[in-house]
Amino acid sequence: MTETLPIAPWRLFDVEVRAVRRLSPSFVRVTGTGPDLDRFADNGYDQRIKLALPLPGEHTVRMPAGPDWYARWRALPEHRRNPVRTYTVRAVRPHLAEVDVDLVLHGDGGPATRWARRARPGDRIAVVGPDAGYPGEHGGAEFRPPSTGQLLLAGDETAVPAIGAILERLPPDARGRVLLEVPEAGDALPLTAPPGMAVTWLPRGGAGHGSRLVPALAAAATDLLDGRTRPAAPPVAEVDVDADVLWEVPAEAAPTPLYAWLAGEAGVIRDLRRHLVGERGLDRRAVAFMGYWRLGRADPA
Repeated sequence: MTETLPIAPWRLFDVEVRAVRRLSPSFVRVTGTGPDLDRFADNGYDQRIKLALPLPGEHTVRMPAGPDWYARWRALPEHRRNPVRTYTVRAVRPHLAEVDVDLVLHGDGGPATRWARRARPGDRIAVVGPDAGYPGEHGGAEFRPPSTGQLLLAGDETAVPAIGAILERLPPDARGRVLLEVPEAGDALPLTAPPGMAVTWLPRGGAGHGSRLVPALAAAATDLLDGRTRPAAPPVAEVDVDADVLWEVPAEAAPTPLYAWLAGEAGVIRDLRRHLVGERGLDRRAVAFMGYWRLGRADPA
């Protein structure tokens, strides 16, 4: 009798690039297909995945499979270790065995940007993603608002794919603000959102990261909280974004008038969180904040 192994929440998918579409000066959409992508779970919202990219000079990916893939990948010699980066699923079409991932083009320094600039149909990658056959929660999604209250979604260009996917899954009566800081005006993408979610694009135009987002969030918080002054929250430990991971997601959001989801460059997100929790007194259990990347540092796998 053959023993049936339990299905794990995540699995490795072999993916072939079906299409590459330049969405704007800073965004490119890669559509992948594969023989088992019909089993890729369509969880929506900010579902994270990992992309394993070819090594320099190669066009395919050979990744360890199985639930211990990460440890086996880490054990490989560095020159044989395929670059792995974390992204958000933009769209899943299981009936077509397709998945879309939007990538941000940051110069030409990192392996993901170099690959995205040169990606062509027929290229092969691997995707670590949620298995639809798993009966429980997959994890890797952090948008967990309470059932009532307004929403404040804010981030830089790296958060645009996640916020776009979140907006598409919101109920029609959702209300709140969306603030998206991007490199330039041409990066304002068409997004589908409920009528009560006001979307504002904030092109930096060469200014520093957070230069548009920080003041815009302060103004939006004032409007959404009706200008009310709240007691200052108990001090929260500052995170050294050069040494520690800036990532805190309430397991269950507090029932407050405002739920905030913040993602992007870690130093900027730290400032946004400090304003909402430390200065505005918003319950920290109503703020999900994620440092997706750190200025001047490589993206960890």
